[in-house]
Amino acid sequence: MRRTAVWARPRTLAEAMRLLGGNADGAWRIIAGGTDLMVEQRLHPVADERNWLDLTAVSELSGLYASDGGLRIGACVPLRRIARDRRVRESYPLLAATAAVTGALPIQNRATLGGNVANASPAADNPPALLVYDALIELAGPQGRRRLPYREFHTGYKQTRMRADELIVALHLPAPKPGPAIEFHRKVGTRQAQAIAKLSLAARLRLDAAGAVHSARFGLASVGPAPAALPAVEDWLVGQRPEAVDTATLRRHLAQDIRPLDDIRSTAAYRLEVAARLLLTALRTPPGAPSV
Repeated sequence: MRRTAVWARPRTLAEAMRLLGGNADGAWRIIAGGTDLMVEQRLHPVADERNWLDLTAVSELSGLYASDGGLRIGACVPLRRIARDRRVRESYPLLAATAAVTGALPIQNRATLGGNVANASPAADNPPALLVYDALIELAGPQGRRRLPYREFHTGYKQTRMRADELIVALHLPAPKPGPAIEFHRKVGTRQAQAIAKLSLAARLRLDAAGAVHSARFGLASVGPAPAALPAVEDWLVGQRPEAVDTATLRRHLAQDIRPLDDIRSTAAYRLEVAARLLLTALRTPPGAPSV
């Protein structure tokens, strides 16, 4: 006899955790905006009729406010709200930019930042900005809450450090360091809008008084099995003037950091070439110039 699925809509995080507590076997599917899950359910219907845990009524997951000198963004905050928020636009313009290119406006009105992260697509639009801003991801489960650097969250294709009985509570953005900086974002797709990225880059470079790179952070989408930082490139750039870097050496370090694949949207060779060109464009962007 076919089991009838349960749709639960808890009002508090504690209630959600109580329901999720026995989810080691994956009996519950978590849903908020549903923009990824509904497509997945239509393309790949789940035969076992798992239960649905709807988080849209949990107010603790919907807050966007200052915290610890930075910004706390609840997992259920819609991307449109993030794109339009004054604090995000002023202090974290790369995240405002990535949120604004995630699908069309109806999608942005429903899709949530937590869902975009939890779906763990290597082509997701917002992870590159979260990597650049050294975000922390807050998880909650039966054993309590924990935070870990977002750079450590993805472990492979559609694989993360989140356990089956955990959910994402919030993303925490630390306060940006003051001083001159280059902030750059580009998404490359088949169309100008409503396209899955062939490749996208977010970059932030802090400069010292002499105009050399003090610190560098990069995030890339669609260049491997998971969103990618560029540690080799970041370390190599420190101390160099961004407009004077050696192009060949930059390309060698980039090839250490990413191993793009061929797929239906693009080729590995194209992605590696475009990634290098976008990095050079970012490095040649004047500090403070509009580049998102």
